[in-house]
Amino acid sequence: MDKLKKSAEYVTTPLLALRGVNKKYADNNGKSITVLNNICISINHNEFVSILGPSGCGKSTLLRIIMGLDSYNSGDVLFKGEIINGKVNPFMTMVFQSFGLFPWLTVVENIEFGLESMHIPKAQRLKKSLSVIQDVGLEGFENAYPRELSGGMKQRVGIARALVTDPEILLMDEPFSSLDPLTAEALREEVLKVWSNKFSTPDVVMMVTHSVEEAVYMSDRIIILSHRPATVVKEVNVNIPRPREKRDKAIYEYSDQITTLIA
Repeated sequence: MDKLKKSAEYVTTPLLALRGVNKKYADNNGKSITVLNNICISINHNEFVSILGPSGCGKSTLLRIIMGLDSYNSGDVLFKGEIINGKVNPFMTMVFQSFGLFPWLTVVENIEFGLESMHIPKAQRLKKSLSVIQDVGLEGFENAYPRELSGGMKQRVGIARALVTDPEILLMDEPFSSLDPLTAEALREEVLKVWSNKFSTPDVVMMVTHSVEEAVYMSDRIIILSHRPATVVKEVNVNIPRPREKRDKAIYEYSDQITTLIA
């Protein structure tokens, strides 16, 4: 009975939920500015979800709130049904647009850094880091420093550092926007390959992006935010079978529909 109950909870309880989250701040004149207004989102197991919206509407702020890196004024953030307000969630990691690498550490040391606070023995940290290096295509660059890497390689390190801790949720803030088109395309495929492996983490990926076609190509569901103060305008389920073809007519049709909603 307990096993059946647990199985039912896995199916019915969202992995992540936001209930009525509001975010405000005071400008230089002391005037209150609302950034996020009554955000309600539910994220299920084994989903790839993208967040789209006008520039400056609060998409990145929303990711930081989910991670626990930013405060908010009211509402609740729940993980597996438990309220985690105001806490950094150890079961999540984030990939930033700006890479965020330590210039004095090598590739493998940058990746290992995420494991140090978990008190994992050095030999085990190294073994795990080298395994993730293979997953993201960094073989041969283990001892290179960030200054010796291209933008695409730096972002691979950032993704590897996020994945090495086995997060249940991977948050990505415009991870491909600063890369050239070919490099970005290759990294999208790497992320999809890692996420689609049902025997490894992450279970869920949430990505902020400005590219509608990127969101449609990668996502199961797209959450569209309005201009500030941001509210959820619509959620679009992307019903295109995987693996997807980049030139599939359905991708362009979804893209046109979503672009109209954003505009």
